Amino acid sequence: MRVMVIDTALGLCTAGIFEVNGRAAPVGVRSFEMTKGHQERLGGLARDALAEAGGLDGVERVGVTVGPGSFTGLRVGLAFAQGLGAATGLPVVGISTLDALAASADGRDVAALVDARRGQVYARLWRAGVAMGPAEALTLETARGRLAGFAEGAVLVGSGAALLDDAAIGATILDLPGPAPAALARLTASADPAAAFPSPLYLRAPDAVPPTRAPGQARLARP
Repeated sequence: MRVMVIDTALGLCTAGIFEVNGRAAPVGVRSFEMTKGHQERLGGLARDALAEAGGLDGVERVGVTVGPGSFTGLRVGLAFAQGLGAATGLPVVGISTLDALAASADGRDVAALVDARRGQVYARLWRAGVAMGPAEALTLETARGRLAGFAEGAVLVGSGAALLDDAAIGATILDLPGPAPAALARLTASADPAAAFPSPLYLRAPDAVPPTRAPGQARLARP
């Protein structure tokens, strides 16, 4: 199956076309490390990746990371992927950022961890290849407790891995800025379009708060 992948959820800006048959073989890929500016770069990267791949011929679906991740970054990738799907008729599937990070690592015990700031990580854990639960926003203390039983040789992957390198003895730390494009392609090919909806996965409320007064309204005098 030939798929196209889009990722702007974390510290990468990725657009790529892969041929997936067990493994994911790149046909045209552009992926750059960046924490902001995805909106300005994504269109050009997609154009160059498609030019290298010879266009969308043979592409059967589009996969896009849905989070957790940057609120702005998620909107950029989702809007681009859904616009592409609407224009071409291709189905668009949503892929968990944490699942894609875990698929970027090689290990039976894997913890996908994204630094959520404010003393938290976005996390999803696998033991012996089986997910221990859904994606969650955890305090560092809670995450350390969850990782305490991991066997030697476990893999901690993602921007939050280094924050918890003392929690799992003998663990390998992969401080990746985002999912490997090939891992995202494999998950896109195996996803069920009827269940993997391209809608954002938010594990925490946004930091921004609505204004307390209308534009032009005078501030209330303090007593």
